[in-house]
Amino acid sequence: MNMIMTNKINEDEAEYGVDSRYISVKERNEEAANLMEARLNRMKNLPKEQIVKAKLVQLKLKMDAYISNLVFDNQRYFSKFLATYVDTIYDKRSSFAKDIDVTAVSLSQVINTHREPSELFILKLMVHSEGTYMSVCKFQKEVWYQIYFNEKICDTMARQDEWRPRLSKQIKFVEIN
Repeated sequence: MNMIMTNKINEDEAEYGVDSRYISVKERNEEAANLMEARLNRMKNLPKEQIVKAKLVQLKLKMDAYISNLVFDNQRYFSKFLATYVDTIYDKRSSFAKDIDVTAVSLSQVINTHREPSELFILKLMVHSEGTYMSVCKFQKEVWYQIYFNEKICDTMARQDEWRPRLSKQIKFVEIN
């Protein structure tokens, strides 16, 4: 005869996902504060290289998520991702500009969305990223292009109310039977 043992949980006493070892909310909050303090202390002692690698992996995951889940808005993801990338690796943005052989002014204009990145700029960024991510994680070289063009598509679609009525008046349709 097979006996199946079940644990009955009093639903009045248990919350879904809450560790039942805690006697009170106060105890749970104290433990959470202690855990956060321990994590912060541990992070303070991490070598700078590990922090940079972790930030680069986090950036890559955010970029991949953006490419996978397009949102039709007019946010400037390319410039935000670029700023995060540069600021993660370099203390000064001008050092990055020098490393990819562009002027600090042109880099600033791209980051601050005053200028579109040129194809050459994106190619240099692509080569730089490949080299940087080589020791961190797998990085798809086309990601910067995908972000840039996805941003353009999303921006265009988000602004349909601006351009569609004007263009619709200018376009004639051929009726097909």
